[in-house]
Amino acid sequence: MVTTTPLEEQLLELAGSVPDPELPVLTLRELGVVRAVRAHGTDSVEVDLTPTYTGCPAVEVMSLDIERVLREHGVREVTVRRVLAPAWSTDDITDEGRRKLREFGIAPPRAGAASGPVRVALGPTRTREGGPADEPEPVRCPHCGSPETELLSRFSSTACKALRRCLACREPFDHFKEL
Repeated sequence: MVTTTPLEEQLLELAGSVPDPELPVLTLRELGVVRAVRAHGTDSVEVDLTPTYTGCPAVEVMSLDIERVLREHGVREVTVRRVLAPAWSTDDITDEGRRKLREFGIAPPRAGAASGPVRVALGPTRTREGGPADEPEPVRCPHCGSPETELLSRFSSTACKALRRCLACREPFDHFKEL
């Protein structure tokens, strides 16, 4: 078991407080991408950052923002390492992060849906409560809470989101896809 020092806990909190550049309503801690911080003395630190996917275009901005925040708090030397294993999963998003996504109008990923291989379904594009047992739980509208939604596009403003519409209130919304 890896133990962290009080300084490393403080630095982890600082690094995790950086807003996500694509979803600024979330911090990197809430998104679950800042994995660890190792202090080497009081003025040198190494941060482990796991991107949401290997081609994530925001990794460079995240790294620079982490470096800036830690330097503003007196750390002279900051190294941000990309760590690809274990891979990031939408299950790494905190409960607070899921709440913030919903309040921001983005349906959060369904919890626990990311276990095992990523399922690619080309069948029905609508979700509803009480569907077949082999279907995942419905994607709920973040505006009215209805489980009656439909997929409009498998990709939205970023590759990690899909565009959906609520069949009850008719509002379109993003859904953070499960990975």
